[in-house]
This record gives sequence, C-alpha cells and structure tokens, in this order.
Amino acid sequence: MNKNIIKKLQDIVGAKYLATAREDLMCYSYDGTGQEYMPSAVAFPGSAAEISSIMKLANQELFPVIPRGAGTGMTGGSLPVAGGLVLVMSRLNRILEIDAENQVAEVEPGVITGQFQSAVRKQGLFYPPDPASHNFCTMGGNVAECSGGPSAVKYGVTRDYILGLEVVLPDGKLLHTGVRTAKGVVGYDLTRLITGSEGTLGIITKITVRLLALPTHKKTYLVLCDSIRLAAVLVAEILKSGILPNTLEYMDQTALHVVNDYLPLELPHNTGGLLLVEVDGNERSTEEQGEKLLKLLADRQAYPGILEVRQANNDKEVKDLWKARRSISPATFKLRPHKISEDVVVPKTKIPRLVDFTEKLSRELGMIILTFGHAGDGNIHVNIMLDKNDPEENRKGETAKRRLFEYVMSLSGTLSGEHGIGITKAPFLGLELDEASLKLMRNIKKVFDPNNILNPGKIFAEHNDSAAKTLKTASSP
Repeated sequence: MNKNIIKKLQDIVGAKYLATAREDLMCYSYDGTGQEYMPSAVAFPGSAAEISSIMKLANQELFPVIPRGAGTGMTGGSLPVAGGLVLVMSRLNRILEIDAENQVAEVEPGVITGQFQSAVRKQGLFYPPDPASHNFCTMGGNVAECSGGPSAVKYGVTRDYILGLEVVLPDGKLLHTGVRTAKGVVGYDLTRLITGSEGTLGIITKITVRLLALPTHKKTYLVLCDSIRLAAVLVAEILKSGILPNTLEYMDQTALHVVNDYLPLELPHNTGGLLLVEVDGNERSTEEQGEKLLKLLADRQAYPGILEVRQANNDKEVKDLWKARRSISPATFKLRPHKISEDVVVPKTKIPRLVDFTEKLSRELGMIILTFGHAGDGNIHVNIMLDKNDPEENRKGETAKRRLFEYVMSLSGTLSGEHGIGITKAPFLGLELDEASLKLMRNIKKVFDPNNILNPGKIFAEHNDSAAKTLKTASSP
C-alpha cells in the first residue's frame, strides 16, 4: 500500500487510528483458525461517514478492505488473505438505545455481546443469541456470521433477532434495511441477506435488534451416560417428549476429560457422555418441564445406561457447569497443538449416526476426534486434533474433514451451523450448493461489489482467487 494511500487514510480516520507498523499489523493478521495473513494497514474508524470515505478510496485505488470484530471466528472470515486494509470496528462500541416498552434496542457493531446481554437484563429483558465467546465476540461479528449458541434450540439464532441494519456498501453508499416493528414485508429482505454474509456485501455500522422478556425461572440438569451414543439418543427422546429446553448441550468422553478440572463434580469412571439440560420460563412452566424431564430420565428400563441425573443446586454450580462447557474449545489444545474445528448440523434423530461415524473415523485414522455442542438443534462441534507441522497428521486431518463433510451431507445435514464458510470451508461449498445457487450468489456479490473490494477470497474461493491476487498486487507496498 503506497504512501499516498496511507496519507489519505490518515486524513480520513486520523493518524492516531491508522496502524502500519509490523508489530501492530501482526495483531490483526490472525483469528480463531490460527492462520495468519499480514495486512498492509489497520484502521480504527469512528463513524459510518469515515467508513464510507474509506470504501470510496478503496474503489478508486483498488485495495481490499476486510471488516473485523473481535477476531474470534473459526473459518477465517476476517483474515486479510489478499492483504489490504483491515477495518477494526472496536471504536463503534455504543449501545445507542434500549427501548424497554417496545422491546427493541439499537447498538453499534463493536459492542461486546455479553455486555449487551447484561445491559438489557438489568431492564428485565433478554437477548437470547449466546455464542460460547460471548464475553469477547462483538454484535457486528455475530450478525456477519449469523452466530448461534446454546439457546438456539428454543430461541433461534442471531438472524431471528435482527430487525434492521445500517450498512456501508462497498461503493461507500449508506444503506438502511428493515424495520423497528414486529412485522414488515416491504420489498426484498435485505436484512436477512446481509446477516450471515460474512462481511462480503457491506460493513455493518448499526444494528436494530428485538428483545424478549427475561425468563424469571431456570432449572439446570446434568445427565451422565455410560456411552456417547446413549447421550445422543437421549437428545431426540427429550425433544420428542414435548420438553423444549432452552439449552441441550452434549459432551463426549474426550471433551469431558479436557475440562474435568473445571467441572464442579466427580464423574463416575465409566462416564461416556454428558448432557447439560436447562429449562426456563415462568415458575409454573419451568417446574412442569423439569418434572417431565426427570420422569423421562427415571425410566432406567428404557435407558439403563443413564448413570446419574443431577440438578444444579445453586447459582455457583450453574456457573461452574457453564464455565466447563465454554472452556472445551480452548482446553482441547491440551491434546494436540492444533485442531480443525467444524460445526456441522444434522437432523436431531441422526445425531447418533454422526457420533458413531466420528468414533469410527477416529479409530481408522488414528487421530483424536472429539465431539460436543448444541445437540438440541443438531449442531455438533467436531474437533479434529493434530499437529499441523507433521505432514502426515496434516494429511490425515484434511482427509477426516472431507469425509466428515461428505457423511454429513449424506445425512441431509449442512456444513456449517454458526461458524460460516470463510476460507476454511470454501473448497467444500459444492458439496451442499448446486451450481444454480452458487451462480446466483456470485452474481449477488458482483452487484454489491463489482470490484471485489470487500473481504475478497471468502466463501467462493475458486471464484475469488484471481480477483484476490489482482487486488493483492494493487495493494502491495
């Protein structure tokens, strides 16, 4: 990126908010995947107007712009694969409004999700989307990836709570989508189109979300099983019985092993799988759901492999259980230095088949493959552990990934439930989408971004490769 462009960027955001030193650039060269791509510069804009000016400059000079939240993504969505300018949204971090009467809020994209949840909770309101990284990830990143979380089984995912957006388009124009009302069907649903578009269609600068009344009661249960297959079977049985938990999480034996230090209990030596089940609502409905769950799990003739059912007795036990659940992903690095982290989804009744397959794959390849995640909606996190510096392990890891994806599609599943496509899943997009769908999506990208300025190289890898190389040449020093 030449000195003339750097000077113009400094004029837009201020020299204080533009980084070009290598040590600063390195901080924004990686994300949750562990892959690294060095940007040419990093900007910290303070308004939609500044972002608009940046995008106009980018189209004039043909350098890539990559929006970035907290960098917690697991598919490389915020990586500057073609170099260029990383646009960090951390200064746009205000909660602009909480309208308690209409159960609507407006926030900027840099707001930390967990902090927003705490703010609305103080007013007796509830924002359900709850990614495992909620203490670090941002609202803008959640919208860009359409994040999910443990509560999705009952409450849905991020897109179900986005009413409207303010977006800077790749050419610098400002777009307003959606409504502040419960209903609205005027024109195409651009809000849904941009939600989950992984920063390839526009840069989100404001988010209007709907809120719910905060549930007054909650009960948390732990179900210990002698096999991971039984735990998987119980997921379908619980939901089939008419119980609608707000959380139905699953951990296999290896996942339990890596977080055993965090668990507030001693596990029986033959524990093969664990379910974390929560029900919520008002006092009566929560009590009824809890009683129904305990009655179902008490049938040891039908489910002889249930070792124990425990109810969390106080807030501390509940917090400790959730600490263990949210610690699984980082704790897996006790096993191997690297991992391939996938978030596949299958119909709930087919979870046992997926679990059986991952165990078989683990044995065949001689690799550690653990599973955990949001079993209530069929979203299972499959972690393939490896040392990427070992060529043989790297080869086996890629083999495991492809075979996993192919098997998931054979079960009428999907390649991603909440991580998105980014760069890590882009080569496999054709397993799920037909050519007509891919062509239409590529054309939509061209309409929004004809110069492929915004987050190039993402989602449609084979489509974007040549354009990304062109941009990288243009943006080089």
